[in-house]
Amino acid sequence: MQRSTHKMMTTHVGSLPAPAGLSGEAAVRHLVERQHQVGLDIINEGESTKGGDWLSFADDRFGGFTAGAPKGPPMVTRGKDREEFADFYQWASARGRLFFEPGDQIQKVRKHLICTGPVTYTGHAALRREIGLLQSAAGSNRELFLTSTAPASLEVYRSNEYYSSEEDFLAALAEALREEYKAIVDSGILLQIDDAWLPALWDRIGIGIGLEAFQRRCRVRVEALNHALRGIPEDRVRYHFCWGSWHGPHAYDLELKHLVGILLSVKAQAYLIEGANARHEHEYAVWEATKLPDGKILIPGVITHSTDVVEHPELVCQRILRFARLLGKENMIAGADCGFGGRTHPQIAWAKLRSLVEGAELASAALATTKSGSR
Repeated sequence: MQRSTHKMMTTHVGSLPAPAGLSGEAAVRHLVERQHQVGLDIINEGESTKGGDWLSFADDRFGGFTAGAPKGPPMVTRGKDREEFADFYQWASARGRLFFEPGDQIQKVRKHLICTGPVTYTGHAALRREIGLLQSAAGSNRELFLTSTAPASLEVYRSNEYYSSEEDFLAALAEALREEYKAIVDSGILLQIDDAWLPALWDRIGIGIGLEAFQRRCRVRVEALNHALRGIPEDRVRYHFCWGSWHGPHAYDLELKHLVGILLSVKAQAYLIEGANARHEHEYAVWEATKLPDGKILIPGVITHSTDVVEHPELVCQRILRFARLLGKENMIAGADCGFGGRTHPQIAWAKLRSLVEGAELASAALATTKSGSR
């Protein structure tokens, strides 16, 4: 994985607004070119090959499941945030305010799948297509990444009626996902694993079971993920961790200080976290007390999908410098809180990405003239 001591590198989380009127190879080429024009260093295909949705693309990539009804209300409709701010959620849902509606990239109602047989991976052809389209569009002179999903986030929309225990079911999901992980890395592309549901379940189930029990639950799921990553070089893996990122209060998100040890236990070189939205920006201070392990890279969000206000490059620079002075400039890459596709108007998304690059250039200049770019 590239790192630099002379400039602040930039990337994003994965999802980008779908280009109007384009699909397939044309969409990928358009998105690759837009990222190149903006000046991003580490790019992908905007998740356009996945239909723009970080999770539902996997619905058809596994054998052993049949569609069915969940027991109880869908997980996405539960939680203390929704209870406390019920009037807001009713108002926002009626108006489509929880996500950016035009383009409809993010699935609002997800399929529930029931495991009724051995879990197998069946997505080989779709994955080969993703890899081929990205490599064809981007060429070999750019560092590329593709996203996949963690076992813990797949689990939320799947129930088990086949395996004898929850742990066995998780292990089977992990073993199947390993095929996708390994194929991405073997292609020469960086693997990014998305895991929004690991921390986001605190609001749904964690508060009820307590912090220690919730942390134990998270560790079990990270162990499953690490099992899937066995033998895969850590320097080819990025792990993205967020709190769901819908446009809501997020007043009951579990603080990063309670999850940072779990985050750093994932066998990845780079960790992508939220760092620019109003609920999590203050958490840069976690790194005053927590040492980033040697060889690791933090990719904090320094622009956010959570507001349509386009960040000034000076603000982006300030956010970058906070982290760089704690971590060392060579140990971080500037990123975004979460994906923009389905959450942000395309004009706003690309303007924010330009501010990301311009802010990184300002930060590079500032760090070059000081000795404060390292611990």
